[in-house]
Amino acid sequence: MSTPLKNNIVEIENLSFGYSNRLLHQDISMRFPAGKVVAIMGGSGSGKTTLLRLIGGQLKPQSGCVKVDGKVVHEQDGDGIYLMRRKMGMLFQFGALFTDLSVFDNVAFPMRENTNLPEVIIRDLVLLKLNAVGLRGARDLMPAELSGGMARRVALARAVALDPQIIMYDEPFAGLDPISMGIIANLIRRLNDALGATSIVVTHDVHEAFLFVDYVYFVSAGKVVAEGSPQELSQSAMPFVHQFVHGEADGPVPFHYAAPDYAQDMLGAGRV
Repeated sequence: MSTPLKNNIVEIENLSFGYSNRLLHQDISMRFPAGKVVAIMGGSGSGKTTLLRLIGGQLKPQSGCVKVDGKVVHEQDGDGIYLMRRKMGMLFQFGALFTDLSVFDNVAFPMRENTNLPEVIIRDLVLLKLNAVGLRGARDLMPAELSGGMARRVALARAVALDPQIIMYDEPFAGLDPISMGIIANLIRRLNDALGATSIVVTHDVHEAFLFVDYVYFVSAGKVVAEGSPQELSQSAMPFVHQFVHGEADGPVPFHYAAPDYAQDMLGAGRV
């Protein structure tokens, strides 16, 4: 299989992480090159979103490390983490807009928090970002007045408000209709290319993601089980990848939860 290009902005090296007695990641390594859109895929509970939290410095690995621009994330102090996060934008699952702020103020929020720009400049930048996602005319609406697709686009405008080097997307297509999914996918690709950023997309949506991402990592049982371009993985004969890509009900990920033999269970030892 092919490997991502060099000039990696984010590197995950031999990382292991878990909660209590449950090891979620075991010796995982990934590379995220500048200018590319890379997807992380896998079943529910495989730790995909946790990887985003490790990249953002919210969590510390038990072994191995995450590097951003060559710096080990968990070795940074509070100021170092803050500066590192200035390079990052995040689209949270379902958008996570501030419900009491207008569309305009949601997008302006990171600018007001992280810069000393005058309001006249912030206004121009907010309108620029909203125009890029097709919602300049919705600037005065409140989140409750937006459709799901519109809310996700506003969240995307907020995520790129500071022109980040790294943009992370946590299930950007969840709950969207096919038209909105296509719009968001197109925006992720276009904004990434316009900014020269690195995008990391956590998603279950194989069909939509394979249309625009450059590279894919599949994670299962705590490990990277496959990686490659969408074209390579579409043709993969690996059982887990084939099951996931083609949406098959049974395979390495079983349809049935572990249970006693069905006939024995029905005939029932101990039935009264």
